[in-house]
Amino acid sequence: MTNIINKSKAMYGKLSRKLRDKSGENYVDTGVKILIAVVIGALLLAGLYALFNTTIMPTLTERITEMFNYKGN
Repeated sequence: MTNIINKSKAMYGKLSRKLRDKSGENYVDTGVKILIAVVIGALLLAGLYALFNTTIMPTLTERITEMFNYKGN
């Protein structure tokens, strides 16, 4: 019975120390990293979207049209 009481006191001590601990360092760091990753990803996608719509697609469309409008002599 004494062994059970000692184990429960040890567990109570660990739990109370954990509940009194006010550091949230790991959670804040992880949240900031996720936020930075989302913002950088959005900027990268926006840049690629703008590049494809203004530069690549018109050129590609023009070349395909020229290829199928071939008039042989």
